[in-house]
Amino acid sequence: MGQWRRAYWAEHTGDERLPWRSSLLVAVLAQASGGWVHQLQPGREPLGAPGRLLLLLGPALLLLRHRHPVPVVYGVCAVTLVYLACGYPYGPVFLSVALACLAAVVTGHRRAAWGAVGALWAGHLLIGHWLYRWLPPPGDGPAPWGTEGGVTAWVIAVLAASELVRVRREQWARDRAERKAAERRRVDEERLRIARELHDVLAHSISVINVQAGVGLALLDTDPEQARTALTTIKAASKEALGEVRQVLDTLRAPGEAPRSPAPGLDRLPELVAQAAAAGLTVSVEGEAAARGLPPGTGLAAFRILQEALTNVVRHSGSRTARIRIARPPGALELRVDDDGPATGGDAGGSSTGLVGMRERAAAQGGTVEAGPRPDGGFRVLARLPLGDTTPGEDR
Repeated sequence: MGQWRRAYWAEHTGDERLPWRSSLLVAVLAQASGGWVHQLQPGREPLGAPGRLLLLLGPALLLLRHRHPVPVVYGVCAVTLVYLACGYPYGPVFLSVALACLAAVVTGHRRAAWGAVGALWAGHLLIGHWLYRWLPPPGDGPAPWGTEGGVTAWVIAVLAASELVRVRREQWARDRAERKAAERRRVDEERLRIARELHDVLAHSISVINVQAGVGLALLDTDPEQARTALTTIKAASKEALGEVRQVLDTLRAPGEAPRSPAPGLDRLPELVAQAAAAGLTVSVEGEAAARGLPPGTGLAAFRILQEALTNVVRHSGSRTARIRIARPPGALELRVDDDGPATGGDAGGSSTGLVGMRERAAAQGGTVEAGPRPDGGFRVLARLPLGDTTPGEDR
């Protein structure tokens, strides 16, 4: 809580500048009301040059209350005590005490504020009931206990008001800090989302391009027609990748605007299968009907998970076949991708972030991804994404 208090105070109280406006206002009020309060308290000493000087000294100390709150609150209370000991009338002299106490409490020096104001109260009690015999005005008697009750109530009110302001300012500072932290989290989440999107788009397309480039180079002299087909596939894959990258970058250039084209979903599954076939991978799909009618966020996550899973088969598996099974048990969408080949240890230029990206996409939807070798050989990716509906789709 201390860091919130310091941050708020540094930002809103102008530590780098002297609070001269409020200090000047207190000084003007004290000087202007000096004669008036003496008329209401004719038994007190009239304000002369020393009294006027003391009324100016308190506001002058207030100029430093933001930078040095503890010395200021003790100094203002000492000046006020001297003012009362000189027999001058009660009045706006206590405004300086209230502001000094507020500054000390709000900046976290609560004990100093309570101690200084408590010492002022005790000194006033001592002057009013014992030292009055030797202090002006001449012939003064002990202060009425009713007056002491009023002074005590004023001290309690000043301290209570200072504590209330402190609590409110800390709450404002905490709220501001939490809003800034939430904004930073949103920025980080958006950055992570864009990074996942770019990784999935580029990893899949570049894997296809890598495989087809190898095929084209190998068949360039012996089978030019097959090499031409590989180059055509490279052109189509690169064009699609550029389009999807451009769509992602458009969201950065114009935040808040609706995307110009819909986000991919499982309605593009045949296209994904065709791309895998172009990379030399035979893919069978079971349960396509269960992929219909998905929410956009779930559909995008499912598409990217399947895309990354097939990309991993192309890169790392010795098998040239993969099986996709889509199921819709109550309240969920299940995706399973199996391949039967051993790991080749090869890499088409990708990194180990594919599985991490799949898990992050699933987690963003409240789901899970399990990936690992199967007991009978091969590799399996199993994703489960929750759905708002509870109507099962086709699971056959």
